[in-house]
Parts: sequence; structure tokens; C-alpha cells
Amino acid sequence: MKKRVGQYLMDCISDVGVDKVFGVPGDFNLTFLDDIISRDDMEWIGNTNELNASYAADGYARMKGIAAMVTTFGVGELSAVNGIAGSYAERVPVIQITGAPTRAVENAGKYVHHSLGEGNFDDYRNMYVSITTAQAYITPENAQSEIPRVINAALYEKRPVHIHLPIDVANSEIDVATPFEIEQRPQTDVTKYMTMVKDKLQSADKPVIITGHEINSFKLHEKLEQFVKQSQIPVVQLSLGKGAFNETSPYYMGIYDASLAEEDIRNYVDQSDAILNIGAKLTDSATAGYSYQFDIDDVVMINHHHFKMNETKDTEVSLVDLLDGLNTINYVNNAEFPKFKQSKAHDYDLTDEPLTQETYFKMMQDFIREEDVILAEQGTSFFGAYDLALKHNNKFIGQPLWGSIGYTLPATLGTQMADTSRRNLLLIGDGSLQLTVQEISTMIREKIKPIIFVINNDGYTVERKIHGENAMYNDIKMWDYKLLPTVFGGKDEVQVHDVNTSEAFQKVLLQIEAQPDTMHFIEVKMGVHDAPHKLNAIGQAFAKQNG
Repeated sequence: MKKRVGQYLMDCISDVGVDKVFGVPGDFNLTFLDDIISRDDMEWIGNTNELNASYAADGYARMKGIAAMVTTFGVGELSAVNGIAGSYAERVPVIQITGAPTRAVENAGKYVHHSLGEGNFDDYRNMYVSITTAQAYITPENAQSEIPRVINAALYEKRPVHIHLPIDVANSEIDVATPFEIEQRPQTDVTKYMTMVKDKLQSADKPVIITGHEINSFKLHEKLEQFVKQSQIPVVQLSLGKGAFNETSPYYMGIYDASLAEEDIRNYVDQSDAILNIGAKLTDSATAGYSYQFDIDDVVMINHHHFKMNETKDTEVSLVDLLDGLNTINYVNNAEFPKFKQSKAHDYDLTDEPLTQETYFKMMQDFIREEDVILAEQGTSFFGAYDLALKHNNKFIGQPLWGSIGYTLPATLGTQMADTSRRNLLLIGDGSLQLTVQEISTMIREKIKPIIFVINNDGYTVERKIHGENAMYNDIKMWDYKLLPTVFGGKDEVQVHDVNTSEAFQKVLLQIEAQPDTMHFIEVKMGVHDAPHKLNAIGQAFAKQNG
């Protein structure tokens, strides 16, 4: 069957479940975009800039398992670099397609616009090598091998890929011989590793599992919970990867953030004689500047392409195979362990006094309901929100490893477009909002209805807590945030709220519950120097770490 390369590419992307494509038009991708908008199984979501498109694709992929975005050559693909790098760091599969000049122009070395004016055409592609797991330069001759190769790489590694698509290639016809198929990789025999793990568990008095973001990336929640149920080993999560384990499980202890953790959790983990690190990375932000007290060399590392126990290492084995292997172990733990302490409902007073961060997050805890998707922006919102107790079907999204401020607003566009039936709660600060606020206009245009909580506390609180509490470089210009929905064309489509007390906040939360089919934008005023306890502590840890 004859198809244009652009058609074939989008057929393959559709086959892996992508039904929304993010990006920005440019003259080197316009005719290719015609192949997208002409389809019945796919929708083009035009963004306000390429960085926001990459964040939106990241959010979509965290919900759907993979995403796609399109930029133009040079200026477009470079604008997306930061977002793609974040997806790489946190294992989120995004297919980044760059519409490029024709092969004739490239072969002639012409000084084309969006180039560096030197006649080179591979500079930008080379920049993507370190932040994508696979790259491809598509031609009519290799389209049917290269396109499946990179898409399968994205699926297997849960990381972004880069496709360079000259516009003349996109328009070229090819004979499609075989339909796209998801590659089934052979299983690795992990029996010897599981024997080692079992021996360690059987000799242990206080085993524990630390889990994190790779469980979310590979969607291995059921396999992990199966292992926990049969082994009865208690579980802690890192903030990097919150939602990796069912927080309603009787085997869940809570968040382990090293020196910041609850004392009983901290003591249990630090004194454990058998730590299984499953799908987690012990980063500085997740461990309060590496303040754990256990010997990391004694930890059994069970990650994608990384099994390590004592001197035994394997850098090829998949996390999926390792989880399957764990579920073959016949072992039952009988050690006592601390149980997760659920927050008390309505554990706050409603007053006309200024709203505090502590009360704000307690009230947010009561507001969360089943199926909610919660996005917490890096900084105040994330460090206040990662201790929220999640219901079984909640989805929690942050970006604590890459930590690019402004990420969550466009990411909310992606998560909400991935599933419009679920309520999306965005918790973001004013400093972060100012980086990517334009994407609210896309939300309004697409008629989606997230609930956006903006903490207005006059600047970069997370940076204040690290260094420069009163420094002018941590200040921002005060905006009239409540006017933003009107500026972006949503005067009659967005409900705007303004609160500065717990009494007022409670009234707004009740209004939101009463109007579920509307987008809500809430400006929450709080003190400049008020911050969640964990943010104050992590700020001190980062300050110490940075010298």
C-alpha cells in the first residue's frame, strides 16, 4: 500500500496509543501537519511555544504511556530541548519530530533560515544525542526500519527519541510492506539474582523496600504490589516517584526523605539490614542532601538496566524482568514496622486570619478525591504536596529530579487532554506561573477544565530558602493574576477566585465542588516568607550541599 512517509509515521504513532500531538507550526513542518489534521484518530494541539509543547507532551505521556510533539528545524527543536531533557531524566517517553529543510538544500550546504549560517545541518540533531535514547534521520529508503526502531526504543527505555524529518521526505510516497508492530524483547533469566535476594531477605531482621519513579514510568504498580502482598515487606516511597506504591496498603509506611522523614520511618529504614531499592533513585532532593544513614553499598539496587548486589552487577537487565523475578521468591516477612499515619480530616480552624501554608495543604488534603490527578510545581507546591496522602486511584505528578520551574502548567494541559474525565488539580506558585502562563490560553481554546491554584507570595520561595531570603533576585513583578483568564480569552469560561484566609478558601472549595464542569483559577495569597516545613529543611540541606 502506497503512503506518504508522513502518513506512515503518524500511523505508527497512532498504533501505540497517541491521539493528541503537541507542537508549534513552522515552514519546515507545515505540509506534514496536514497529515496530522486530516486524520480522524488524532488531534493537533497547537501550543504557544515549543518549550510548553515539550512539557505538555511530557504530562500526556505520564498518563498515556507515550506522547508525540512536532517542531520546526533549529529554533523550534532547540526551544524544546529543556523539556525533552527533563523527560529523559525522569524516564518519560516523548517522540520529538523535527520538520527539516529538504535534502537538496542540505546536500548543497545552503545558508537556510533557522540554521547557523555555516551550511551545516546536523548541529541541532547532535545536541539531542545526550538527551534522547535514540535518534533517526528519516529517508524514504529507511522509513520502515528507522521509525519502528525509535518508537520501540522510546517504549522500552521510557525515554524520549528524536526524529529528523526533511519536509520532502515527509511528502514522499513509499510502499508500506508491513504494519508497525511493538517489539517484544526476549526475557532475561534473573533466577541467580533472585536467589541472592532471597538469601539476603531470609537472613534479615528488618527488610524494607524503597521505591520510586521508575515504577510510574514502566507502570509496574500491580507487579510491585503483588510482591509486597506475598512477601509482606514494608514499603517507603521517595518524593521522586510518589504514587509508585498504593498508599492505602497495610504495608505502606510513608515517604522516606532521609533526615526529614518521620522519626519512626527514618529509624526503621536507616537501621534496616536488607534494603531493596526498586525503581528508585536516591537523589539529593529526594534524600535531603544525601542525609540517609545506611551504607548505600549494602543496598540491593533493582532498576532498569541496573541490578547491583554486593559485587554482582548487570547493566542490561530490564526492570520488568526483575519485578517478574521478585514475584517468584517464596519469602514472608514477620518483622514489625511503623504504619502509615493517615491525616485527620478537618484538622484545622477556619478563621479570617491570613492563610498559612500549613493550613492550605491540610485543606487541600480534604479536597482531594478519588481519580484526581494532582500536579505539584517544583518548590513550595511540591514540598508541601508530596506528604499528601493519596487515594488508591490518584495520580501525582511533579518533576523533582529535573526541577524545571514552570513545568507543571503546560504539563497539566497534557495530563488533562490525555483523560478529560479526570479532575486535574494544579498546585503552582507565582514565580513558576510567570514562566509558562501562556498555555492557559491553549487550555481555554481546548475547553478543558483543570483547577489551577496559584500561590501568590511574591517570588521564588524555594530559592529564598536556599540562599537570599530577602535578595532582590528572588523577587518578581506582581501581576494581577485574576485578570489572566480574561487576557487569554476566557472571561466567560473560567471561574476566578481570590482568597487570603481559611474561611474564604473553604467557601471557594465548596464553589468548585458545586461547579465541576468549569475551569477554575484560584489566586491564593500567603506570606512572602511562609513555607512548608519540608521546604525550609530542604533549603538548608541544599545550601549546605552547595557550599
